[in-house]
Amino acid sequence: MTTLVWDQAGERFYENGVSRGVFYGSDSKGIVWNGLTSVEESNDDSVEPLYFDGYKYAELVTLGDFSGKLKAFTYPDEFLLYEGLDVRKAGFYLANQPKARFGLSYRTEINNDTAQMGYKIHLLYNLIAIPSSKVYQTMSLDTDPVDFEWDISAIPEHVDKFRPTAHVVIDSRKIDPMMLSDIEDIIYGTVEADPLLPDLNGLVTFVQRWARFIITDNGDGSWTAETPLEGIITMIDPITFEIDTPTATYLNPFTYEIESSAVDTGDIWP
Repeated sequence: MTTLVWDQAGERFYENGVSRGVFYGSDSKGIVWNGLTSVEESNDDSVEPLYFDGYKYAELVTLGDFSGKLKAFTYPDEFLLYEGLDVRKAGFYLANQPKARFGLSYRTEINNDTAQMGYKIHLLYNLIAIPSSKVYQTMSLDTDPVDFEWDISAIPEHVDKFRPTAHVVIDSRKIDPMMLSDIEDIIYGTVEADPLLPDLNGLVTFVQRWARFIITDNGDGSWTAETPLEGIITMIDPITFEIDTPTATYLNPFTYEIESSAVDTGDIWP
């Protein structure tokens, strides 16, 4: 039997902050969003009670779609088009033009009463931003930056075997650290690859089929080994290689077995 115990040290968790904002345009390439101060996630789920003969017998739950608010002191120049400002020449903008849809990622921190425990990465897809009123006031001795604000909403994407959605959350405390590293390389970029917002279906497929080491049977008696990490496959000489991975099990000095996931069109490796 177990007795419940409250307020144990290290078990009082809380979430705070917003950081590492990234704006993704229609080409899905990521641009740092400096000055992002707040992301509000609204919940428009609703519940409708059902009655028969004056008695409540059920509740009809209607799931909503993502909406919210963004606040920032500044934003990337590339965002102007998505706010409805059409750039005809450098520094010359036509306002009230059609708005384009974009993606966004940001990070929130997870802490407990003793230390920082991790973070959550939020990915938002197919957003449209409607700017709120801007107030410009006369200058004074105190600097009071304009706080820009947008109402945002999203068109959810179809995801195989799931309800359509436009919001993904990645919890660093629970996801495989290597998988997290792979996803961060994609959304934040590397020295070899630009930061990208991956296709949502491709991301779900990637997570479900993820493996650090992939073997492909070429169908002619040969096979190909692939991995994005250095140090897993080492060429000892031009015709001899060594594989160091937990998915390889040596059965005897001349025989080994390797577990692998299948490469498919949904793979989003950088």
